[in-house]
Amino acid sequence: MGTIIINALFVLAAFIGMEAVAWLAHKYIMHGFLWKLHKDHHKKESEGFIEHNDFFFLIFAMPGIACLFFGIRNNFNFIFWIGVGITLYGLCYFLVHDIFIHQRFKIFRNSDNTYFKAIRRAHKMHHKHLTKKDGECFGMLWVPFKYFIELKSKKVTLQKTEALPTGRQVST
Repeated sequence: MGTIIINALFVLAAFIGMEAVAWLAHKYIMHGFLWKLHKDHHKKESEGFIEHNDFFFLIFAMPGIACLFFGIRNNFNFIFWIGVGITLYGLCYFLVHDIFIHQRFKIFRNSDNTYFKAIRRAHKMHHKHLTKKDGECFGMLWVPFKYFIELKSKKVTLQKTEALPTGRQVST
């Protein structure tokens, strides 16, 4: 039982750590010296399904694959479980970023979940910048608290508006 908990902690730590890695890589690598690969993600330069930015999928998959490989070769030691955490983060990143936010596959289109709305809003704020400078919201799953507050205030305003008799509006 102890081994299962320890392995699960390695998976969880790697998963959480990947958000920090993703933030740092996005800010300093993708918006830095590898902007040439990332810029078509901010400003569409060509038609088609594949972007230059998609090469990052291969780049970021390598550490997870290496950890899985070497962990298997060493009797499924802790390196394997770190690889599992990295790989699970990659899957979540793909589902949230490519499918939910950018709708590269037309599923998960509508969500009334506050967390998912905040992710979309933060990512929209990131994409309002078309150059590698002056960016914001470089992470994926960790959303700055201000977007939750913004959503809550919009929801309260909407509820107040809906509660008023027809023809009356709330002044802000």
